[in-house]
Amino acid sequence: MNLIERKEYLNFLERNQGRQIIKVVTGARRAGKSTLFSMFQNKLLKEGAQKEQIQTINFEDIAFEDLLEYHALYRHVSERLIEDKCNYIFLDEIQHVPKFEKAVDSLFIKKNVDIYITGSNAYMMSGELATLLSGRFVELSILPLSFKEFYTAQNENQYKFTLRELYEKYITESSFPYALQLNGNQRDIMEYLSGIYHTVLLKDIMTRMRINDPKMLESVIKYVFANIGNLMSSRKIANAMTSQGRKIDVKTVEKYLQGLLDSLLLYSADRFDIKSKELLKFNPKYYVVDPALRFLLVGKKGRDTGHILENVVYLELLRRGYKVYVGSDTEGEVDFIAQSASGLHYFQVSETTLQTETLERELKPLKKIRDSYPKTLLTLDEVGAEADYEGIRKTNALKWLLRD
Repeated sequence: MNLIERKEYLNFLERNQGRQIIKVVTGARRAGKSTLFSMFQNKLLKEGAQKEQIQTINFEDIAFEDLLEYHALYRHVSERLIEDKCNYIFLDEIQHVPKFEKAVDSLFIKKNVDIYITGSNAYMMSGELATLLSGRFVELSILPLSFKEFYTAQNENQYKFTLRELYEKYITESSFPYALQLNGNQRDIMEYLSGIYHTVLLKDIMTRMRINDPKMLESVIKYVFANIGNLMSSRKIANAMTSQGRKIDVKTVEKYLQGLLDSLLLYSADRFDIKSKELLKFNPKYYVVDPALRFLLVGKKGRDTGHILENVVYLELLRRGYKVYVGSDTEGEVDFIAQSASGLHYFQVSETTLQTETLERELKPLKKIRDSYPKTLLTLDEVGAEADYEGIRKTNALKWLLRD
């Protein structure tokens, strides 16, 4: 299978190529960061760069184990720099190098060095690194394949399956790029996802956060994954665990949730008060980076298709560059408030609104909003998929996902 050219992500690297700024790419494991670097390096070579100008180090490769100390890393890269040419330095999964920011900063100040780094957790871009490199880096957050990318990669399947059937494949066969090569074999897909999950669990959460109760951690993860799209608090999770005979305190739950968010397996959407336009810090909603990963942990029984669609829409809004919140109001909840430089866009998501009472329930919170920002109702309905209700645009969610 040919590599999927992820144009938006490649464009980010191309726009920033040669700029005196560190390019940081973050994203969950196996989301495609290393492949993105490989594509970009091929582009550099086609444009005339020599192989000697490109240094690539993947810190999950045992061949570079001796470079896990930042002084050694700095010396290794420095000794191989070509003085009279631009040197492209790619440091992959750099979170494995303690104090790596010191080596990166020292390389950054050299005039002929163009630095690109990746990491599989959000933690690496907080604290000391963000302080040390403040104003000197740009960050690209990469996600697994969008539905549009998945659809494009299907080739002949575009003609064998309906759009709805391809969506079912998307949410059950995984949006992680490599899963496409498994040709829909569910056993192979689940084994692959299990490998990702347990690597993240061990390397990115338990080891870094020094967690010594893996069973409790997995219980919390399964509960959160099973309840995507629901308002949730640490206390509610702790109470749920306690009711199942596994007592846990609120602070420990908060620690586990932070580990999941840092590992980029989980994303949170804070609540936003529609009337006051203020951010509310309590009871966010959580969404998983890949719906098929949820199936791995909680199974397909009681699939909760409405919240899975909501999860897909949430991730797509992130891909399109929005800051995404949950709309909170006394008149009802708006699933998403998407904020960009040009303003707000309100989204309501429902599997179907063919029943009159369901349609009215979904429209009610949007109708109560008095500002002039656009309002969209996304559903999987094919009958009456496109309609206008007092300025609220109803549209088919899958067609919306395929748009630019």
